[in-house]
Amino acid sequence: MSKEHEKGMSLIVKTITRLTVGLILLYGIYIVLHGHVSPGGGFAGGVIIALSFIHLMLAYGKETALRKLSKAAASFFESMGAILFLGIALLGFTGGYFFLNFISKGEPFKLFSAGIIPLCNIAICLKVGAGLFAIFVALVLLKFDSEKR
Repeated sequence: MSKEHEKGMSLIVKTITRLTVGLILLYGIYIVLHGHVSPGGGFAGGVIIALSFIHLMLAYGKETALRKLSKAAASFFESMGAILFLGIALLGFTGGYFFLNFISKGEPFKLFSAGIIPLCNIAICLKVGAGLFAIFVALVLLKFDSEKR
């Protein structure tokens, strides 16, 4: 048996993960993009997206999950989410005050109907999703480090 098959959980868990992780990721993206017209938003969608990568880590092992989203990439996305959120807030100053809606509101109850709120949801999703994944990776690496001693 190869080393790749030895790491992680059983074949059944790996097969179910392979079938469901894409759907979980897609659902998280849906929650983020429709957060201004239905329950959800950046925080909830970010948690769901992070859980799709955590699901990969639990099923296949930390090496496989870190190949999909490395620590450096998680750090980049977390920083980009914070910068994007602050940038959106500061762009409001061009019109006179912090968080001014500088995009037209559109037609109510449509996907493009909330001005800057979807952009804020995307920024929050990046920050929360990457941060939660980074916390989980740190806990996993801390566990393996303490086991070596």
